[in-house]
Amino acid sequence: MTALVKLVRTTAFKLALGLLAAFAVTATLSLGYVLWQSGRIIQQQIAASVATEIVSLRQSYSGAGLLGLLRQVEDRSARTNGFIYLVSAPTGEPLVGNVVSLPPGVIDRTGETETDYTRRSSAGEARGTAYVRVLVLPSGFRLLVGQDIAERRRFAEVLARAIIGGLVLVVVLGLAGGLFVARQVLVRIDALTDTSRDIMAGDLSRRLPVSGSGDEFDRLAVAVNAMLERITGLMDGLRQVSDDVAHDLKTPLTRIRSGAEEALRNGRETADHRAALEKVLEESDQLISTFNSMLLIARAESGNARDVMKKVDAADILAGVAELYEPVAEDAGFTFSAKVSGPAMIHGNRELLAQSVSNLIDNAIKYGRGGEGGAINKIELSLEQDDHSVKLVVADRGPGIPADDRVRVLERFVRLETSRSQPGSGLGLSLVNAVAHLHGGTLTLADDQPGLRAVISLPKTAA
Repeated sequence: MTALVKLVRTTAFKLALGLLAAFAVTATLSLGYVLWQSGRIIQQQIAASVATEIVSLRQSYSGAGLLGLLRQVEDRSARTNGFIYLVSAPTGEPLVGNVVSLPPGVIDRTGETETDYTRRSSAGEARGTAYVRVLVLPSGFRLLVGQDIAERRRFAEVLARAIIGGLVLVVVLGLAGGLFVARQVLVRIDALTDTSRDIMAGDLSRRLPVSGSGDEFDRLAVAVNAMLERITGLMDGLRQVSDDVAHDLKTPLTRIRSGAEEALRNGRETADHRAALEKVLEESDQLISTFNSMLLIARAESGNARDVMKKVDAADILAGVAELYEPVAEDAGFTFSAKVSGPAMIHGNRELLAQSVSNLIDNAIKYGRGGEGGAINKIELSLEQDDHSVKLVVADRGPGIPADDRVRVLERFVRLETSRSQPGSGLGLSLVNAVAHLHGGTLTLADDQPGLRAVISLPKTAA
């Protein structure tokens, strides 16, 4: 396929061609109307000039009789003013005027008409076409007065040539402009197509080019690039999950197998077998909990949970979580306080939001003990809101998380060295972060001086 054929087949060229055709039709109709209206005005001016001449000659006839009329016609016939004159006898015989010949019957018809004529001039005889009016005088004589319409025709021809030339120029420039626009569009499309082929071939690092003009191609490229970033992130997450599952789940499975082998090899008493089974159950529960967390994260990141979202009161969710965890925290030696006042309406999934807040409180109970300067063990659950957002806040007085690690701990299976001694899978904050993004919000980890302040910020919905 040649480059010209590709240009002609582009949608941009077809649109330009359609616009050009519409413009050409509109311009032709408009200029045609101008041409018709101009001819009509010129015709009216000619008719008015002839009528003025007839009125003047009638006045001469009324004042000076036939001889006076004949003198006036003879005098005016000698001028080269584009008028033709003729006075004929009742028998049709020409008496005076500058008309040499007329088609048969013209002088016999009263009123106005257009006719060919031959007249005398200083250069001899001249032929042309004139607009004429014939008037019958009271004595039966006939007066013909006309004006040549060659100027009108020349004007119409000049204007018609100008219109045609202008339309030809518009069509040529329009086609050239259409080809230019189509070429510019085709260059952008080819760039997008080439990049898309590289991406389909497996190079997910490629991105659609953005010119910076902010046009529709840039908006499309930005949207597709954002989608590619999301796909790349999901695939990286999938690879990370695969690696982490293989690494982190291998250890508990090995411990389950080793415990069972040890019980079979050395256990002679029922108590030994029972202890081994209890250990297997404990490790199995931990594995089930890990897989449940992974499933919840996958559900949140895939967006499937959006189907069951509805308008809920965040204050009601926090009140329920506080009621559940207050005795748990106190049994663990923490002072638990909840500052929840509503309503605070959001569009979300009640179960996932409650699970997220529960994860934050679980982490506070596990890691929020023994803060700096002998601070007391304290957990605060609070609700903050403004005109645009609702914030679910869990704060403790523990050692917190170093600023350099606050982004890393949101990844799956990431556990800091200080938390290795505590049970867990490293998925709690990953789940909270995924749920926050599912609801169009964010999870922020900050220093509470001392301790950690975890904030889930969600968009507010009108009550």
